[in-house]
Amino acid sequence: VCCDRLDKLVLDAAFIASLANPVLATMRSTIMLLAVQCARAFVAPGVRRMATSLSAGDAMAVDAATTFLFPGQGAQSVGMAVETCESVPAAKALFDEASEILGYDLLAKCAEGPKAELDSTAVSQPAIFVSSMAAVEKLRAESPDVVDSATCAMGLSLGEYSALCFAGAISFADGVKLTKLRGEAMQAASDAQPSGMVSVIGLDKGKVADLCKAAADATGEPIAIANFLCNGNYACSGSMAAVDKVAELAKPEFKARMAVKLAVAGAFHTDFMAPAVSALSAALADTDVQAPRIPVVSNVDAAAHADPAVIKDLLAKQVTSPVLFEDSVANLLGAGFSQGYELGPGKVIAGIFKRIDKTASVENVVV
Repeated sequence: VCCDRLDKLVLDAAFIASLANPVLATMRSTIMLLAVQCARAFVAPGVRRMATSLSAGDAMAVDAATTFLFPGQGAQSVGMAVETCESVPAAKALFDEASEILGYDLLAKCAEGPKAELDSTAVSQPAIFVSSMAAVEKLRAESPDVVDSATCAMGLSLGEYSALCFAGAISFADGVKLTKLRGEAMQAASDAQPSGMVSVIGLDKGKVADLCKAAADATGEPIAIANFLCNGNYACSGSMAAVDKVAELAKPEFKARMAVKLAVAGAFHTDFMAPAVSALSAALADTDVQAPRIPVVSNVDAAAHADPAVIKDLLAKQVTSPVLFEDSVANLLGAGFSQGYELGPGKVIAGIFKRIDKTASVENVVV
């Protein structure tokens, strides 16, 4: 069971261990990464290569030369995708297909809102997924050679579904169904207990972890870093009381530049989303997932995987696991990254890349 299965086994063990203690939960991503690194240290390189060659193999080597990047929830805005659908028939066809699956006119919701409805988790997730795939069709119509040149894909949280669809791991129809169900399940989990998120700007991740611990100690309620975006930009998820305490302590006590509560339904990427896992796992079990034609970097472990069973498992874990986007970007930059394309609404990912490496080139294909 060494090597290509080792990472998954150790990640499972570290993930379960981190659930047992709220303090450990605040350090979950660090625990998981260190666990894998320590386990790998006990496996000789020759044994690793042999074990990989003796099985179907899960790990995919990443060539990040041309990377397609897909945004997550929060990128939506009223009016998105309208002009693209007017000028690109293939994009309009995607919205028509999605509307049939969803049972409502998705393009109308994107075009007209109201904003509160488009911002709801249940609507925004399929809306961003379809808009991102429409952006691919926009780029294909303008520069088909660029689309064909993609060597890697990665998404931010919800955007991982867009990346997997682009890479051929899931069909467009299944992507619509999964993001609809994911959004509804996460909305239901959010409604079950008051929770939220707060973005902390201007501190490194160690200081933000200390801030979360201080807020948890003061309120007796959990909060942890949920989105590791880039140095100086981390989003924390937890109970509403703990979120309020982070916002209160960040500037005066920890010298953060700012702390902003996010307009989201709940504490995404923490155990507050645990009620959503069973429904999502069941849907994934019934979904045909193929090995992606190009590597897709997972948010859970910042690595690319070929085994459909592993991909399904990581997608289920993703809703309660921190997003390791900072590590994922660093891995891409170290794997020959030359040009990125952010496909979909907003320009968040391009901004993150620039904060990590000012020389990184990311072109936006906005809908």
